[in-house]
Amino acid sequence: MHGRKDGFKGEQSIVLSPVVIEKEEGDELVSSLFVTDIGYYPNATNHFKERKKAIDQYVLIYCVDGSGWYQLRDKTYKVGKNEFFILPAGVPHVYGAEGEWTIYWVHFRGEHASVYAEGLQTPHKIGVTVNSRIRDRISIFEEILHTLYHGSGVEELRYASSLLHHFLATMRYLTLYRQSLPEQTDIVEAAKHYMHENLENSIELEAVAKYVGYSPSHFSVVFKKATGVSPLAYFTQLKIDYACQLLRETVLKVYQISYKLGIEDPLYFSRLFSKVKGMSPSKYREMNNKIIG
Repeated sequence: MHGRKDGFKGEQSIVLSPVVIEKEEGDELVSSLFVTDIGYYPNATNHFKERKKAIDQYVLIYCVDGSGWYQLRDKTYKVGKNEFFILPAGVPHVYGAEGEWTIYWVHFRGEHASVYAEGLQTPHKIGVTVNSRIRDRISIFEEILHTLYHGSGVEELRYASSLLHHFLATMRYLTLYRQSLPEQTDIVEAAKHYMHENLENSIELEAVAKYVGYSPSHFSVVFKKATGVSPLAYFTQLKIDYACQLLRETVLKVYQISYKLGIEDPLYFSRLFSKVKGMSPSKYREMNNKIIG
């Protein structure tokens, strides 16, 4: 079995038991690459971890907001928003937030784990571009979490292993990952892409306009003419649509979904959701939830 723990508001985490890890090590497919621990910490204030005794796992930390630092072999590195790094197995390390950060993290092992970790001990940038596919990457991560949360049988472990290959490949082979998506040339489509890639953050009109190379006022006119709504109203609708998906397809609590959307006040999120959908998040889940049991 595996367990979950709570330390930060909105946190999701799974720690696989020694029995499950032994099962992973003994499977001919899973032994190539597998998860031992995985999680998501939103707005983790004063997060700090020191391992004076080395562990036999690689540790990937993907920072999507805020900033932090880590120390490896007596050298200290800074890491910021949309950056990641992989700590090598067998080496003591220390890491933590500078104030607070929002991170996706995974501990992994396997016969081919070193292939994905090679050369990634220093911070690597994976910011928003016209073909960045950040949401696609996050969706893969969430699918790993969802799979392991619902079971630890051979099929679940093999599927999670396959997903982990893909997730790590989106970072290790970043250029190829991005090349598989055609670049957007239309500014409205480019703006929509930027919003999709920032669903877990708060954004301002100026940031979207800067991304597409227009003044805020001109961009607003062009966007509303094409879509019928303002850019920020469109962004709000995207967030609510994503919340609906999470309510239907996951077991995340309402407050966890709020944090996933970059909204730190769950009560505000519930009011916003009710205003847009005409019912509370809990009522929507009751009527539409696909999760059974």
